[in-house]
Amino acid sequence: MSEQKLLVVPLGGLGEFGMNCLALRYGDDIIVIDAGMMFPEDELPGIDLVTPDFTYLLENREHVRALILTHGHEDHIGAAPFLLGELDLPVYGTAFTLALVERRWEEHEREQPVRMHEVEPGDILEIGPFRIEFVHVTHSIVQATALAITTPLGVIIHSGDFKVDPTPPDNCHFDLHTLAEYGRRGVLLLLSDSTNADRPGYTESEQATRPRLEDVFHRAERKVVVSCFSSSVHRIQQIVDLAEESGRKLAFVGRSMVTVTEIAHSLGLLRLPEGLLLRPQEIMQMPPRKVAVAISGSQGEPMSALARVAVNSHRHLEIQPGDTVVLSSRIIPGNEKAIYRMMNHLARQGADVIYGPMNPPVHVSGHASAEELRLLLNLIRPRYFVPIHGEYRQLAKHAALASHLKESGLEEVFVLEAGETLELDRWGARKGERVPVGRVCIDSGAVDEVVEDVVIRDRRHLAEEGIVLPVLAIDKRTGKLEGTPEIVSRGFAPAGDGSEVIEQARQVVLRTLETSTPEERTDWGVMKEKIRTDLRRFLVRQTARHPLIVPVILEL
Repeated sequence: MSEQKLLVVPLGGLGEFGMNCLALRYGDDIIVIDAGMMFPEDELPGIDLVTPDFTYLLENREHVRALILTHGHEDHIGAAPFLLGELDLPVYGTAFTLALVERRWEEHEREQPVRMHEVEPGDILEIGPFRIEFVHVTHSIVQATALAITTPLGVIIHSGDFKVDPTPPDNCHFDLHTLAEYGRRGVLLLLSDSTNADRPGYTESEQATRPRLEDVFHRAERKVVVSCFSSSVHRIQQIVDLAEESGRKLAFVGRSMVTVTEIAHSLGLLRLPEGLLLRPQEIMQMPPRKVAVAISGSQGEPMSALARVAVNSHRHLEIQPGDTVVLSSRIIPGNEKAIYRMMNHLARQGADVIYGPMNPPVHVSGHASAEELRLLLNLIRPRYFVPIHGEYRQLAKHAALASHLKESGLEEVFVLEAGETLELDRWGARKGERVPVGRVCIDSGAVDEVVEDVVIRDRRHLAEEGIVLPVLAIDKRTGKLEGTPEIVSRGFAPAGDGSEVIEQARQVVLRTLETSTPEERTDWGVMKEKIRTDLRRFLVRQTARHPLIVPVILEL
């Protein structure tokens, strides 16, 4: 490859939500910006998470110099353990971002150490031909950054995820001045977040959620349970402050909520007043009027803390008539059914469920709307522009927002999807050759068993391990089992005739049903996850095989 060419290689996050990952190559040097994951859609049964296909990076492993992280959301760091398991790279990011990556690394039981290097906004790295400055931006997570990358051909600005919040809770404002200064000196290429490009106007400040939450905390006669993304430290700080002001004790419930708040507190990013916290096992012993709970699981994930509370199977928290449950988060596309089903369970238990658009809001987005995107375009005035982070409709909308700059120096806008590259040299920019991209599906319950969704790899996995389908008929209203569970398998043959293992598997499914609460048995999403977990554990123990387990529940 000519040393005079700069290659922009999106490996995920363009034309889709999640899996944000982009490589920059100049000559024989490659840096990787973010390594995110996405949650599986309904057509990927038995899968826990989805990561980008890193084939391009693995094929060029001797040229990859570093992983640079813009912030700590899962769609930007969730695949880092899988990439770092293949490539020994130094990782650069802010303290909170690296702490979240380290937690993920430990959860995946990786043994080798990771070379993590903490940076702060304003710091500058020199990596091969790249000079990288970290620029503070406001977002729904703390310590988020944009990147100003100086290359031999010019400056590239990578916005990361952002919104322009005029009143951030931590008083750390978006560093527009630094980006404007780069714009004044000249920017070759802007790569900018497109998530909310189809929303007019401005995104509200994080402070806009306080009035509604304040009203809830002071008016509620019984327990207040608030669910938000565990990484939303500013939102959690509001919950902490309002619990203190309203005379309530506060409990953190859910593994991710507990872990992230511990990290944020240890880094001085979360203030926890003395005597405010309540242990989860003490929640039901307190007067309901004196209790508040911050809980994870706002997306209705089947075995998350709030989903288990909704079906009355959580060991520490029970919803009672008159309690208030606030969903202080957006509905991620694809999660609608699970979330609405969870809300129905909560309402059935007598909770007042507060969610959705309202004024004042209980949730605001962390992404810039159209006018903020225009502001960034006007400040930077790049020679070339590539919208990133969003489905194609958002990328196209963002491209249209930049059209007015064609009279003041913008030469061309490129709407790319993952795998489509952009090639730049001293003669200009153009689309380059495609690189291999795709999705790698992870079954994390089977020790990070990879089930890749390229058809040939799917077939290889099924050929080696097989598939097991427990089939049940359940009364939709009562959750009662109709008949005996059937165990159907293909390509999975236990020792001998296998009938004994299959019969024991049937008993495992029956025990799972019998030990589930009535509410759980009426939620097929929860039951599928419980059956899959229990059956996988049994089959691995009995056969040392890891078949794909896909529970099928027929609602009668």
